Amino acid sequence: MRPLNVLSVASEIYPIIKTGGLADVAGALPRALASQNVRMMALIPGYPAAMRSVESAEVVHRYDGLYGGTARILSAKAGGLELFVLDAPHLYDRPGSPYVTPEGWDWPDNAQRFAALSEVAAMIGLGGLPEFQPDVVHAHDWQAGLAPAYLHYAGGRRPGTVLTVHNIAFQGGFPAYLLSYLNLPAGSFTIDGVEYYGQIGFLKAGLHFADRITTVSPTYAVEIQTPEGGMGLDGLLRTRSGIVSGILNGIDETVWDPATDPHLAARFDRAGLEARSVNKAALQERLGLSPDPDALVFGVVSRLSEQKGLDLLLGELPSLLADGAQLALLGAGDRGLEAAFRASMSVYPGQVGCFFGYDEALAHQIQGGSDALLVPSRFEPCGLTQLCAMRYGTIPLVARVGGLADTIIDANEMAVAAGVATGIQFSPVTPAAFGGAVARAKTLWRDRDSWKRLQRNGMGTDVGWTQPAKRYAELYRTCAASASSATS
Repeated sequence: MRPLNVLSVASEIYPIIKTGGLADVAGALPRALASQNVRMMALIPGYPAAMRSVESAEVVHRYDGLYGGTARILSAKAGGLELFVLDAPHLYDRPGSPYVTPEGWDWPDNAQRFAALSEVAAMIGLGGLPEFQPDVVHAHDWQAGLAPAYLHYAGGRRPGTVLTVHNIAFQGGFPAYLLSYLNLPAGSFTIDGVEYYGQIGFLKAGLHFADRITTVSPTYAVEIQTPEGGMGLDGLLRTRSGIVSGILNGIDETVWDPATDPHLAARFDRAGLEARSVNKAALQERLGLSPDPDALVFGVVSRLSEQKGLDLLLGELPSLLADGAQLALLGAGDRGLEAAFRASMSVYPGQVGCFFGYDEALAHQIQGGSDALLVPSRFEPCGLTQLCAMRYGTIPLVARVGGLADTIIDANEMAVAAGVATGIQFSPVTPAAFGGAVARAKTLWRDRDSWKRLQRNGMGTDVGWTQPAKRYAELYRTCAASASSATS
């Protein structure tokens, strides 16, 4: 089997720049695919964090003008990854997150910033860099959604294209007057091109032109083809249902390993769950929770938003904290939710501890020190926190949607009796159902033997990248072969 070259195009990548699960996937896939005889190079924007991280960088291409300024492509290594970094200071050298200003507003030139990323991906895909000629270009989310479109409109021989939807709620819509400025042909602004409700739709373009479409769980692949889950794109996806598939994410088990995790106060494994009590005490101390070893500590590591169901948690907080339970929360997002959780720390001193922002070490500490992890999402493409929770002996309490439905075996009576349960699911996503799931968790907590069985079941579950990597490698080879036959 000959080696396969794949160019991954992503707006963030762990451990260099991360705002969510996309970064984790983009960072883990290249390592996981090495065993499948796939060489993956990742193309990322040259944010300040990326430029600080690069090692042994070599300039492999220059642009005199790329959306208003000079730019370079660097071939580099960073964080153990092989990268192409688009060094365009006028587009990426700025404070704030990759997508928004420090004040929380979208950067006004996001269309140009991510069109540039997609254009460069297309250039590389068409053989512009002799040292790396991709068989497949794998675009992630709307930020890379124009890459399949640019490759289509270039005409002639091209690599296969894959688009992965990590969250269909974020679609990248921009004014139609930018069409020519984004180097898209006039004829592309049609329903069979990049037009989407009178705008240029970055994600819509990718979904229309990609040879294969993936999502990050099988259930989410079904959900996005429904009016309720497709966010307006369900019709297009149904017409392309033959090329849509769901491949579950994994987690990097070298990063998320309780036996070696440097962020934990005490390391442990499946046979030594007693050491978790040390981590629980350390977590309680860090977040100002009462030092009670018998308190059921619920953890949250999440973006604070209605999508994630955090308003449900707020509404059920009084009943959740009854009987002395505690909440350890790490997150940021909706300012109203942040304010409400901040206020809850005063209302329930010693029972609610929050950190607003992102702290990688604290994320590990919550996984290693809390007893149950709450993921009450209204929709969830895959979710990674529940996989980390299982790996760390924390019981996931999740909504039965998307990847949460695919990864957690509910602790119903039959599953508990059979010894296969790994967590608690609830449906529909309503206050009553969520409250019922919390009550079930408290009942299980009182039966410590059953609780430990769930912990050990979760820790014995394969949550890594071995199986997903095999599926991606198979998909890439099929996609590359189809593209080759279509252009031969």
